[in-house]
Amino acid sequence: MSGAARTRATQTSTGLGHPRVHLRRTGSTNERARELAYVGAPHGTLVTASEQTAGRGRQGRRWSAAADSSLLMSLLLREPPRLLPLIAAVAVCEVAGEHTSIKWPNDVVVATAGMSGGTRLAKLAGILIEGRPQEKWAVLGIGLNVAVRLDELPLELRADAGGSAVSDAGLPAATLGLEPTDVEPTLAALIEALERRMYEPATSTLSAWRARDALRGREIAWADGHGRAQGIDGTGRLIVELADGGRTALSAGEVHLQMMS
Repeated sequence: MSGAARTRATQTSTGLGHPRVHLRRTGSTNERARELAYVGAPHGTLVTASEQTAGRGRQGRRWSAAADSSLLMSLLLREPPRLLPLIAAVAVCEVAGEHTSIKWPNDVVVATAGMSGGTRLAKLAGILIEGRPQEKWAVLGIGLNVAVRLDELPLELRADAGGSAVSDAGLPAATLGLEPTDVEPTLAALIEALERRMYEPATSTLSAWRARDALRGREIAWADGHGRAQGIDGTGRLIVELADGGRTALSAGEVHLQMMS
């Protein structure tokens, strides 16, 4: 058995989510998981919290969640798979339901009725991946609105005030509408989905992600231009059709997308 095969077999048999640290209140589960990574915590170590006071989304934006209303987790992965952002988004969708889709690269969203007719996207879950590639580890942070009550959100975070509760992408919040007692079963289902998806072929991940693509065919804008989203390539980059007929590929680290329609 090769070294890579032995590593994979060990990771699979060890399982994700063990050991687990649960905190009643913390600044950021990702921060706690990174601290554990630095001191040698094993692959699969899970940090969860009932409440976060300094949770972060992509590009350093704040992540808000009332106590006991959301699944807040960070998972330490040694030698993480190349398509981890896509894998995580697909796993969340599988747990959250068939009505969910993915706003590139890994925001899990649902379509909701717009105030002026039509539909718009609302954010159900976000994913933040941090780590040290040179040391071959990453922390996978996921926040999923399990029992958030949208009508109880502060005015500045509510969709009807133009806010973006538990969102780092300018989208209003969405929720599964479940109860606080459902957070733990949802966590168990998500860990199982992640473990199943983590070691599947890249082609399966790409196919599953493309089936959930919320941006395909939409007009989008980013820092250096605009165009129409046309899915992803084999490395997870967003393919965009430009007005002049050309195409470009965008990487998650270099863009902030804004949907135009």
